[in-house]
Amino acid sequence: MYAPERHQRILDIAREAGRVDVVTLAAQLDVTPETIRRDLTALERHGLVRRVHGGAIPVERLGFEPGIAQREGVLAGEKERIAKAALDELPDGGSVILDAGTTTVRLAEMLPHDRDLTVVTHALPVATLLAARSTITLHLVGGNVRGRTLAAVGPWALRELADIHADVAFVGTNGLSVERGLSTPDVAEAAVKRALVEAAQRTVVLADHSKLGRTDFAHVVPVTALDTLITDTGAADELVDEIEAAGLRVVRA
Repeated sequence: MYAPERHQRILDIAREAGRVDVVTLAAQLDVTPETIRRDLTALERHGLVRRVHGGAIPVERLGFEPGIAQREGVLAGEKERIAKAALDELPDGGSVILDAGTTTVRLAEMLPHDRDLTVVTHALPVATLLAARSTITLHLVGGNVRGRTLAAVGPWALRELADIHADVAFVGTNGLSVERGLSTPDVAEAAVKRALVEAAQRTVVLADHSKLGRTDFAHVVPVTALDTLITDTGAADELVDEIEAAGLRVVRA
């Protein structure tokens, strides 16, 4: 088992059990305790677990939401492929909504320079990337900016989003499950994501495989409110089958 595969397995075990310990993981994965300690250190560096005596706890159990800087390098290759696949979902012209998140930032970077688009976003990193683009008509939604996601939330943002109707919304998520739909750690962020979905004719979710089957604190919308999921080839077949059976079109990049 290569290190990235081992890291994902450790993370899956931690999220399912609520915590992991070094000795048990070493026995389960047939590696030395020193290897597991290095793995946990790497996962902590990426903001995915918090080290405790003898093991680690997934950050979701601590009520801790990693910031953009911590999430930027996590599954970077997968996010790149997801963003590239999302280009096929763009309208020929017209309007799109870009949610906050590291994958939507990659999509913003890839938007074609030869196509006129109206882009609505509440995410400062996305707006910064697109502000000077001559082919983009940019609408920046205002509100209270959350430091962890650099996204505007609150009543101002909700009022502005209620006045628009876009062709496609590209939405990120912390968790996606058939039972609970989209979910995220923050209630205010969940409300804005819900407004993004309601403001678009079609919703495309951009989520790497680590988000699938997960449920976070704040519910956004059920899967029936969504149209397409773009994920990566690391997504488990059984999870993809469940999601497709619930009515979503799934693209694996």
